[in-house]
Amino acid sequence: MSHLLERPTPRWQPQRQAWNARTAGVLLLMAALLLLSGCATSPRLASPSDMGIAERTYIDGVPFHAQREYQCGPASLAMVLNYSNVDVSVDTLIPQVFLPNRDGSVQPEMQSTVRRYDRVSFVLDGNFPSLLKELDAGHPVVVMQNLSLPAWPMWHYAVAIGYDLDEQLMTLHSGEEADRQESFRRFDATWARSERWAMVALPPGDLPVSVGPRRAMDAIASFEQANDARAALPAWHAVTERWPQDAMAWFAQGNAEHSAGDPEAAAEAFRHATEQQPDMAVAWLNLGLTLESLGERDEAHLALQQAATLPSHWQADAEEALRRFRD
Repeated sequence: MSHLLERPTPRWQPQRQAWNARTAGVLLLMAALLLLSGCATSPRLASPSDMGIAERTYIDGVPFHAQREYQCGPASLAMVLNYSNVDVSVDTLIPQVFLPNRDGSVQPEMQSTVRRYDRVSFVLDGNFPSLLKELDAGHPVVVMQNLSLPAWPMWHYAVAIGYDLDEQLMTLHSGEEADRQESFRRFDATWARSERWAMVALPPGDLPVSVGPRRAMDAIASFEQANDARAALPAWHAVTERWPQDAMAWFAQGNAEHSAGDPEAAAEAFRHATEQQPDMAVAWLNLGLTLESLGERDEAHLALQQAATLPSHWQADAEEALRRFRD
């Protein structure tokens, strides 16, 4: 059977600097004093009704793991993974996440470890409303903070588990303190220094409420590369259900269905891709190749002809496939 052709996996997220995080230890008090003397202001937010969230929320049942020196990354991951029904300890996560030469954990290791436990790592859009929306949806959020100043960073991971818009308070499992409450002003000042990096870890098939299709697909593509197409299928189905007019989502689902051994479902997904974007040559090409493998020669021929007529670097592949029909 002919192999399907795939576009290079797109990377919709801008590349960001990878920071390491470590505990603040006895310097937390000094950091707090520095922040209090600064000029940070509370984030400007729309009303709860305009944001579509509750006035306040608290996610029950998020376990707390007190961090040891330099272990805020593994501890934060254990909290969100345990909440997602993954039975893993902080000690098990330490060698997977902690980088001794960095005295902490960096974001790529955090994300790859999430995928290792059959969860999709979604990086949020990096704004305060997105964080609040995820908490309102019941998704605990790993956040990265700099508890000092940019010139003297003290990187730290915590888990946001609730908020109160009226009191302007964020609730976090942080350091050695469960249910720590920080003012929005102080929290956002420390969070902003990491470019507001935040991540949720969700089972395949669950999606964050605040991200768009490109960010979601980037996360799922990374999960599929780390695992396999069959494991990623529930996630692709969720994407096409939420964004049924997105041709790239259908195309990605078609490739996953084909890799998982279901050419009929793959053909259906490729059809949807061509319906949503008629000039998507690679979707026509994969549709034709899939139909050819299913013995649907007439329909395959039409799809390949369409791929061959569209200006793209897939034309030569489509013409090569058409020659098989003439031979």
